Parts: sequence; structure tokens; C-alpha cells
Amino acid sequence: MTTHAGELSPLLQTVTTTATDYWNDSCSIEELTYAIENGAVGATSNPTIVLEVLKKEMHLWRERIAAIIREHPTATEDDVAWRLNEEMAVKAAELLQPVFEREGRRKGRLSIQTNPKLFRDADRITEQAIRFAALAPNMQVKAPVTRAGLQALEDATAAGVSVNATVCFTVPQALAVGEAVERGLERREESGADVDLMAPVCTIMVGRLDDWLQVYADRARILLTPGVVNWAGIAAIKKAYGIYHERGYRTRLLAAAYRHQLHWTELIGGDIVLTIPYKWQRLFNDSGHEVVSRFDCEVPEEIVSELYEKLPDFRRAYDEDGMTIDEFDSFGATVRTLRSFIGSYQDLVALMRDFMLPNPDDAS
Repeated sequence: MTTHAGELSPLLQTVTTTATDYWNDSCSIEELTYAIENGAVGATSNPTIVLEVLKKEMHLWRERIAAIIREHPTATEDDVAWRLNEEMAVKAAELLQPVFEREGRRKGRLSIQTNPKLFRDADRITEQAIRFAALAPNMQVKAPVTRAGLQALEDATAAGVSVNATVCFTVPQALAVGEAVERGLERREESGADVDLMAPVCTIMVGRLDDWLQVYADRARILLTPGVVNWAGIAAIKKAYGIYHERGYRTRLLAAAYRHQLHWTELIGGDIVLTIPYKWQRLFNDSGHEVVSRFDCEVPEEIVSELYEKLPDFRRAYDEDGMTIDEFDSFGATVRTLRSFIGSYQDLVALMRDFMLPNPDDAS
């Protein structure tokens, strides 16, 4: 960091002077340690993140992977992958435990993602969510905002799981999550159970919405003003935030999938969570950028107008009724993200296979 002695890093300033919290977008021990030192109150994981962490920190996990294989002689490569996934999450949760206690058990959670291949099966997502929630007292569980995923988010919430809705990019998806979680909380309250320490969040993957709209524009040969697409996710989360507060949803919004500094500077000040990758944390902290609350500043009207007029999929993402629940699974950003997560999961399984069945052709 470029701050002088006694000065707070820009991210630490963000969380100490505004309502905004931030999480580390990784379960890497090294990265999470840095993030906690700079004010992070949570962390997240998914198959892509786990694979990236292994590439960086294989020296911390190589022996443990071999031990898991020895300890479970009938385990499949998928079984080994999930046991490793769970152990990595628990390790990160342990690092966050002091934050969890300091914050009255309302913050300091590690989000672990359910199997992305289950995106069509509400019952199996719910079953896995309940299992993951029991791994540590400060575990949070991610489920996709697909048709089946919405039911799982409601059912898992009713079972006492603090959920994190993921694979979500749009205002209609975020509103559907708000409703689903409210139903789950109400069911739990009606059963006589306490919900005061539950902390549901709904992720809006702002950068992945931007990515999809640029792909859409390129395919349709639509010429956009340079940089205008970088505001799409910001516009979506700011609109969803206003509606959340009007309706009194007990779910907190979270911005993820960072692509540029606007995903930090334009969201400072909102009562939301920013899930920031380590690379961007270092850039933000080294930037010396002045921390100014800008969440209440509207996205310039000319930018929203251009996106709205030129890109039908921005209209679907931005309008409250832009998509039905039945359309969530086929939205471009949803398909691209699920394919990416499933692909990373398959790569993780293949890596476990290499531990279990080393390729004899690779021997020297």
C-alpha cells in the first residue's frame, strides 16, 4: 500500500467511513489475510476460484489432497473434489471467525457455492446447501438464480441457511431473490425459529452483465459509445437497491465480478457488500484514490438512454418486469456464467483425477 503510517488504506476508509462492506473474492489464505487487514468482513468461493487458488497455493494443499485420497479409498474424483472444496472453505471460515465474533455473528462469513451442475434441481441444491451450512458456524451458501435455484434459496432459507444468491445479473432476478428469501424467512418465523442472526445476500455480477452486453452488441453489430457498457451493471444494482429499500427486503445486495474501478468508486456509500478480487484490492489501495460516497449519484441519463435504446438485453436486465422467472435460465449472462462455472468444476475434477491416476505418459 502507498499509505503513510497512521493513514487508512482506501478500502479500509471505505468500510470505516461509509455503510459499504467488502469481501475478498477468493478463499486463498494469503489473499484473505491481506483483505481482513484492510477491513474485509467476508469471503467467497466458487469452482473457478478454487481452481485459481490451487494454482497459486498448491504447496499448501498437495499433501492434503493426497491424504484425502488415502483416507477415502472408495471415493470418486468428484468426491475428492468436493471434500477438498469443503476443506478449503472451512479453512477460510476459520480465518474469518474472529470477524464473525467481533461483528456479533452478522458478518465474517465464507460463501461456498453449491454444485453448478445442479442448477435445474431445487431439492439437490437445497440438500447440499444444508450440508454446507453445517460445515462451520460462519458459513454462507451460494445457489444460482435459476428457476430451480430460486426455490432452493427459499427452502434453504426456511431451513436456517444464510444464503448468497449467485449467477444473478439483473433487476428482475434480484427482485425474485428478494421475494424468495422473504418467503423463506417468513416460513422459518412461522415455525418459531429465530432469524435475527441470518444474513442473506443477493449478488449482482455487475461485470458479467457488462461482459454479456458487449458480446451482444458485437454480435448484433451495434456501435456503442466507448465505455458506455461499463455502466450497465452499476445502473442495474443501483436500481435494484432502491426497490429493495422500498419493499423492505431483508436481503442485502452484493456487487461482484469486477472489471474496472467504477465497480468500486461508483458503489461506495451504499449499504451493500463489494466482493473484490485481490488484484483489484491492491490496485485500489495503491491508487491513493479519494474515498467519496457516490452510490446515491445516478448513472448519467444519456448513458442509461443509450443502453436502453440500443440493447434489448439491457432493457431485460434493467426493467423490473424485463424477464419472467422462466426466462432466467436462458439469459445470455446466465448461460455464459453457468458454462464457465461448470467448466471450472470439471477442470477441478480432472486435477483430482491426475492425483488419483497419474498419467504414465507424463513420466520421464
